[in-house]
Amino acid sequence: MTDAHTRITKAVIPAAGLGTRFLPATKATPKEMLPVVDKPAIQYVVEEAVSAGLDDVLMITGRNKRPLEDHFDRNYELESALQKKGDAARLAKVQESSDLATMHYVRQGDPRGLGHAVLCAEPHVGQEPFAVLLGDDLIDPRDPLLARMVDIQERHGGSVVALMEVAPSQIHLYGCAAVQATEEGDVVKVTDLVEKPDPADAPSNYAVIGRYVLDPHVFGILRTTEPGRGGEIQLTDALQQLAADEKIGGPVHGVVFTGRRYDTGDRGDYLRAIVRLACEREDLGPDFRSWLRSYVTEEM
Repeated sequence: MTDAHTRITKAVIPAAGLGTRFLPATKATPKEMLPVVDKPAIQYVVEEAVSAGLDDVLMITGRNKRPLEDHFDRNYELESALQKKGDAARLAKVQESSDLATMHYVRQGDPRGLGHAVLCAEPHVGQEPFAVLLGDDLIDPRDPLLARMVDIQERHGGSVVALMEVAPSQIHLYGCAAVQATEEGDVVKVTDLVEKPDPADAPSNYAVIGRYVLDPHVFGILRTTEPGRGGEIQLTDALQQLAADEKIGGPVHGVVFTGRRYDTGDRGDYLRAIVRLACEREDLGPDFRSWLRSYVTEEM
């Protein structure tokens, strides 16, 4: 078990997926680079990590993911052109992504699942607790989920998963947690985890969503975890072992999230995320909401 007072500074973002649900758009463009209004989805995720105090970010990438590195790097030619035009506003937007955090990259040569992607982070993370943020899940910055999870981990040690209550008919799409209540209303103790169970076998309606704060003992478990559902090394299976035996790496807690979450890995949710975020923008919202009302009223 790690020291409960160890400060967490490192975030891991698995981004090696092929994005097949968005073909043909993702044939040559990483799905993480698809724009949500005017920023790529992956930038929202990095911004969330930074806002929670995690300024050391490791991205797990794969083939054809070079645009991710380019986005968070400096583009001197573009910056010079904007400077010459006197376009300070766009220059600031371009520089924002390269100044967000200290970025690192490692390739997941063999796509063997989320557990394997997390294991690729071990040389960088070492023996420190760390966060994992999945790029498909966007959490509204007004609902600081990750910061709450970091706080729970730093107080209690062990690992923390993000949970969200879903309809029973949807639980087969997620990892599912069996839980016990604690003295804190939004925090539960996780006693078991099942990856994508049949609704009849699910221990609860609490689904694991794409935010984790993990004890480094998870690496030792992942190294010996056999491929599970889908023939992949499942992070859920490793967390299940941690939940079953606190002596390995401390307890597993869950933070029950009731805020705004956007699943950009689903085409419908991706479109809904764009509409919601555009409606709430001060620069775009008024005109866009007016057009949207007219379109829904007149065209639909």
